[in-house]
Amino acid sequence: MIHVKWDRETLHFPVPPPETKLGKLRTDLAEYTHLPLGSFKLIHAGAVMKDDSAPLTAYKIRENSTIALIGGHSLPSMPAPPSRPQPKVKEPPTEKSTITAIRTELDRVRTTLVPDVDALVSALAPSVAPTVSSPTSAPTPTSGSAPAQSFSSTAQVPHFPPPHPTPASYSSKPTSSDHTRLSELLLQSLLRLDAMHLAGSDWPEARAERKAAVREVQGVLDRLDGAWSAR
Repeated sequence: MIHVKWDRETLHFPVPPPETKLGKLRTDLAEYTHLPLGSFKLIHAGAVMKDDSAPLTAYKIRENSTIALIGGHSLPSMPAPPSRPQPKVKEPPTEKSTITAIRTELDRVRTTLVPDVDALVSALAPSVAPTVSSPTSAPTPTSGSAPAQSFSSTAQVPHFPPPHPTPASYSSKPTSSDHTRLSELLLQSLLRLDAMHLAGSDWPEARAERKAAVREVQGVLDRLDGAWSAR
C-alpha cells in the first residue's frame, strides 16, 4: 500500500504498477478527493512531484511510501492584494537574494516549528528523570588519619542545568490536531523552499543551500511523523 496524507486524513491505495505515470496517479487522486486536477501538489521525500509523464519509479514510489497532497480546499485562500495605482516592477532574484530567502525560511522553521515539534515528541515519549541515591554514612576514621567529613541526609544535591533548553511541555496529551497542524506547516515550508529553486539557473551555492534546507526540514517532519506513529 501507499499512503497519501490529505488535510487531516490519510488515504491508502494499492501500490500502482511500476510503469504507471504520475499523471495517472494525480487523476485518480483528483477523482477520489473531488478536487480540481490542477488545484493540488504532490510531495514525496521533500520534493514536489511535477512531471506527470514520468513513471512513479522515477520518484522512488514503493510499498509503504507516503505522499503528501497539498492544495485544493485544504489550504486557506489568500486574500486579494490591495490595488496599487503604480505597482513597482519586481526585480529578478539573484543567487544572493535566493540564499537569503532560503536561510530566512529555515530560520523560521527552527525558531517557530522545531520547538513545537520537540515539545510534542517529548510529550509522546517523556524521558525518565534520573534518581539520586541516598548518601551513605562516612567511614570511621583510622588512627592517625584526618577525621572524615560527615554528610547529613538532608544535604542538598547541587543542581546542574541541562545542556540544552527544555522545550515547552504540553499541559495534556497531544492530539491529532496538534500533529496535523505541525505536519501541514512543515509541508508548506517544503513547498516554499521548492519554489525558490529556479530550474536552469547556474547557482551552485543556492542549490546547495536549498538542498541542505530541504533535508533539514524533511528530517524534522520525519521525526514528527515517526514519534506520532510510535505513540
